[in-house]
Formats: sequence, structure tokens, C-alpha cells
Amino acid sequence: MLRRVMIAIGVLGMLAVGAFTYMVGGPRNVVGMLRYDQREEGTLKVGDRAPDVGLVSLDGATPVRLAEQLGGKPTVLVFGSFT
Repeated sequence: MLRRVMIAIGVLGMLAVGAFTYMVGGPRNVVGMLRYDQREEGTLKVGDRAPDVGLVSLDGATPVRLAEQLGGKPTVLVFGSFT
């Protein structure tokens, strides 16, 4: 009897994990969430100089550094909605 109860609890647990995985978008999204949540606190403080940012230009091959484009001018990056 105890064995059947343990098997039923195990099956219900597996179904719960499967339902959660389905709700968040599939197994690839669950793995992505686990990798994303392993972040660390940074060492920047208020008033510190921001690190230089490097991106690839629209042609897909030319690297562009933010400091080269701005020439030492102050820059403000705003992340959010403008509605």
C-alpha cells in the first residue's frame, strides 16, 4: 500500500513539473530562465565611469565603440517606456 502511495506522489510530482514547464514555454525556456537567474552583483557605484560598449554596425562586420562615436561627451541611456 505504501509503495502505491509513493508511486502516485511521484507521478503527480512529475505531472506538476511537466505542467510548469509547459506553462513557461517549454523546456528551452526553463533552461534559459535557470541560466539567466545566475547573475552576480556588479562593482559599479554611483559616479563611476561607465564601461565602454562595443557593438557591430549594421553591415554586420565593422565593430563600433561607443567612446569613439561620442568623443568623451556625457551619455544617458534610458531603458523604459515613453508612452
